[in-house]
Amino acid sequence: MVRLVALIISIILQIIAASIALRFMKLTKYRLSWILLSLSFALMAVLKIIQLIEYFNGPPKYTWQMIDEWIGVIISVMIIVGVILIRELFISLKRAETDRLRSEKRVINAIINTEENERKRFAKDLHDGLGPLLSTVKMSISALTDRIKDNSGSIILSNTNHLVNEAISTIKDISNNLSPHVLSNFGLASAISAFTTKINQTKAIEIEFKTNMEAQRLDNDKEVVVYRAVCELINNSILHSGASKIEIELNKHEKFVTLQFYDNGRGFDTSSLTKEDIKGMGISNIETRVKTVEGVFILESTPGKGTSALIKLIE
Repeated sequence: MVRLVALIISIILQIIAASIALRFMKLTKYRLSWILLSLSFALMAVLKIIQLIEYFNGPPKYTWQMIDEWIGVIISVMIIVGVILIRELFISLKRAETDRLRSEKRVINAIINTEENERKRFAKDLHDGLGPLLSTVKMSISALTDRIKDNSGSIILSNTNHLVNEAISTIKDISNNLSPHVLSNFGLASAISAFTTKINQTKAIEIEFKTNMEAQRLDNDKEVVVYRAVCELINNSILHSGASKIEIELNKHEKFVTLQFYDNGRGFDTSSLTKEDIKGMGISNIETRVKTVEGVFILESTPGKGTSALIKLIE
């Protein structure tokens, strides 16, 4: 009786397994490996049904014994061949994943390039459009200087001239921040040096920048990614960390380039980076950009002990 119950349960399970396997055949696009495995499950169910018939009919005849044995042999062969061939399925899955990552990288690169092109276009429009207009206004104000004799008018004219100068300077700064000509003309090291010098002049924070690259250049995409990452990290330190000093090192090694960043701010728990309120810091944006140029981005921070970051790129 116990054997009968076991056979019935086994038959039911084998039929369920065979039906599920047969349904998966369509999902695997009828690959031979899965067809063989599916048929082996079906034959297992058939074998159990034969054993159930034998249970009710008494000891099996020689012919049925041979059928049982050969079905077992066929099942074993199918499983072995199916397992060998299923490697092709895993290779296809791996290839599909590789293609997906490449496609994703191409999309992100296209987005980054589009963004940089728009930055350049907007910077050019500001510089070439508003710049000359404000310069013309300044020339007109200068022409009025000799014609205005009263003191109050001179003061108003002087203030206006000062505001125009401020506007021209602001437009230059905005244009340079959007698309720094130093980066495109002189390279990453010079661009970071110019940016940190400008920040130091504000006295908002002290930045120490060291490099052994000097005028050495990288691919344009890599220079843009690293420069934007440095700007984002500095901006985060100024806005969120309460740091008084930042240390940045850009070094070229034999086969790769590293950028090390450290601030002495309050630090934070890096596990909180998954929270919505931290996503605005742009850390995930830096990581995504660095990955598009085959780089590695590592961020470490401890509450009360500052924040450090490492970007490593193959040259």
